[in-house]
Order: sequence, then C-alpha cells, then structure tokens
Amino acid sequence: MRRILRCTPRLQSGPGLALALGLALALSIARAQTPTAPPAPAREYIRAGKLLDVRAGKVSIDQLIVVDGERIESVSMFQQSSIPPGAKVVDLSSAFVLPGLIDAHTHIFLTGEDRGRYDEQLLKESWQYRTIEAVVNARKDLEAGFTAMRDLETEGAMYSDVDVRNAINKGLVPGPRLQVATRALSVTGGYPLEGYSPEVTVPTGVQIVDGPDEARRAVREQIKYGADWIKVYGTHHFRFTPGGGMWSQATFTLAELDAIVDEAHRQSVKVACHAYGGDGLKNCIDAGVDSIEHGIDLDDAAIQKMVAKGIYLVPTLYPYDLLSAEDLAASGGITSRARLHEASFRKALDRGVKIAFGTDVGPFPHGTQAVEFTYMVKFGMTPLAAIDCATLEAAVLMGWQDRVGAIEPGKFADIIAVQGNPLDDVSELEHVKFVMKGGGVVRNDWAQSSRETQQ
Repeated sequence: MRRILRCTPRLQSGPGLALALGLALALSIARAQTPTAPPAPAREYIRAGKLLDVRAGKVSIDQLIVVDGERIESVSMFQQSSIPPGAKVVDLSSAFVLPGLIDAHTHIFLTGEDRGRYDEQLLKESWQYRTIEAVVNARKDLEAGFTAMRDLETEGAMYSDVDVRNAINKGLVPGPRLQVATRALSVTGGYPLEGYSPEVTVPTGVQIVDGPDEARRAVREQIKYGADWIKVYGTHHFRFTPGGGMWSQATFTLAELDAIVDEAHRQSVKVACHAYGGDGLKNCIDAGVDSIEHGIDLDDAAIQKMVAKGIYLVPTLYPYDLLSAEDLAASGGITSRARLHEASFRKALDRGVKIAFGTDVGPFPHGTQAVEFTYMVKFGMTPLAAIDCATLEAAVLMGWQDRVGAIEPGKFADIIAVQGNPLDDVSELEHVKFVMKGGGVVRNDWAQSSRETQQ
C-alpha cells in the first residue's frame, strides 16, 4: 500500500515557491469573484418650489425630486418626505422646475452660415475645425436648457456628428443627448454649393443621389456609419408667385423617396423631410416620411394626409421671421415666408397635426433658440402646449419617450429651472438658470449667486 504524504510546500526558490504563489493567486481570484453588494449609488435631492407636470398639465407646489445616479427615483411632497443627514440637496425652492427641453431640429455644424458664409465654411474650413465649432455649439445649447436634440445633418462635414454624439455619450465633452442625421440627401442640382464654373469641382453640403438604387445605397451607407435619422431635401429653390403664393422646386421623385423611406424603415431608422410645399412636399408625405421640417406652405390635402399618417410637423417659425425683409423685397412687398408660415402653422394646429418643437438653430446663434416658444404662442398655441411640443411630443418623435421628456420615476434626470412661470410668460424659457442632465448639474445660477454673496 502506498503512503500519501501531505505537507505544506516550503517557501523557497524553485518549484515549491511557484506552487505557493499559484495557490495564493487562485485564492485571491476566488475571493474577488465572490458576489458582494454593489455600493449604493449617490442620491441627490432637489427641492422644487413649483414643478410642472407636462403630462397632467398642472403645477405642484414644494416638491422633492429624488435622483438616483442618472435617473429619477421618485417625486413627492417635500413636507411628506425625509432627507438623510448629510445628503446632497439642490435648493430650487424659489424656482419653477420643468423637464429638460428637446430641440428636434438643430444644426450644430452651422455657426451663422448666411449670405456667403456657407461657401466659405465648406471651401476653407476643415472637418476637424468645424467639429470643434460643433462641440462649442452643443455646449451652448445644453447650457440654455436643451438636454436632448435631433441634429439634422453636418452640412458637408461628413460623419463628424457621429463623433460628437459618441464623445458626449462617453462624457468626453458636454452636450445634449443627440440623435444625428449625418450627411442628408438631395439630388443633382438640389443643394449648394452652386453657381461655380463647371470646370471647378466644389464640395456639396449633402450627399447627392440620383435614382432609387443610388438613394437606397446611400441610406445603407449613412446607417452603416452611424446615422440615427435619414434627412432628405424634398424641395430646394422657391419663388413667390404674383398672387402672393409660393412655388417650390421638387427634388426627389416619388420612386426615389419610396426607396429611401423603405430602406430606412426596414432598418428601424426614421426619415425627416425638408419641404416647403408643392409636389416635393406631397412626394415626401406619400412616401411615408416621419416628419416634415418647416412645412411653410401646407395645403389642405397635405394636412389631411399628415394627420391620417401620423406624420409630425417640426415648424421652425423664428428663423423665417429673420428673413422677412429680403422676402418682402423679393415679392415686391406682397408676402414673405414668415407670413405664409404663420397661416400654415395655424391651420395645421387647428386640424390636429402632431407638432414637435424645432428651431433650425445654426444660421442664428446657438443657445438662443428658446425664442421659438414665443412664436408658437403668438401663432395660436398655449404656453403649455408649446412646452409639451418640446418635451413629451419631441420625445415621442425621437423614440425616446421611455427616457426623456418628463420628470417621472425611471426617466433620466434631465431637469431645468427658471425664475418665473413660463405658463404665464413663455419667454421665461429664454432665461434658464438651472440645468441638470442625467443627474449632473450643468448650470446653477442660484448657487453661483449664493457663492458671490458669501464672498
């Protein structure tokens, strides 16, 4: 019978030491893999003097919002809640608190590109430089209270918006939650740069496609490289008619748009269509796009089809008011895009078209786009309805209704605050003083004022 000797290896050089170290390492790994309770996430407590529930359409007084990490844990009466000793409390007891705003039509790669500046940008500025500008613009928009945005194309900067979106998501740079459309699509002769000699090859602000096959291939390419949306230009040039109307140049054929929408929807990606009116608008609606951008000249048939198909209108009213002087000059003083747009918007609102808030910011300064609320109210909306368009409705358009658009348990803690009541004066939203995105405070003017007073 063999004798089995059991002993502890001697700790010395050679095989014995190697065995001891191996046993120690195995024990260490085993201990590391033993399940342990994760550390409790940091909680923040926000005391809201007035809190707007957009969904219910009511304002609650003296509320406590509990934020657990990036998301909202609960909302309750402050007096009926308890805050642990030493907890982090954000005092907004003198403020009006509401969900972070959503701008569903922005251009972070534009920084005042009007009247010749667009040509200069595409011809003289590198994609890298323009991306730096885009990062700066995104931060301005976030600090103005827009915690989520749909950015509708890079205007010739290729797929740089995907990099900005990803850098924001990774916390490398500050900015809103972004959905991006990358290059956008139009046809030959359907987008700037224009007016150059045929001998000179110049860049184009969009991806040019002709025919259903090219269009479908471009959609696949843009999705491959990170597009969340496909943006198409359904109309291009326009002119005013002697009777005070508008003629818009259609770009894509219905067959081309059918291919674009079919391919995008096949991959669960939505399509946004820039269109003023006429056949170009009609083709986009018939093809089943998900949103009409601008819609300056909506006729009765277009409105009826948009309602039937559930297509959103993203009107962008303010920027066309800025162009009124040149439009009046072009029409002989008869009309302007702003006048036509107001009538179109009022009709769409009256007949139940779904509307999401969007501003087209870029040609005018980033961080100032909340002025759009004033135009929506001026043209027939209540302040609450306008805020709804920039929170709940915009969230649905973007497919993010499960995460943003309301201060509710489970949603991201995207929260803003202003001094006065925007339901009484919607222009209060042009003066945001507090911004939180995903539980992180981006801006708190009240805290800054308190520190200055103490100093």
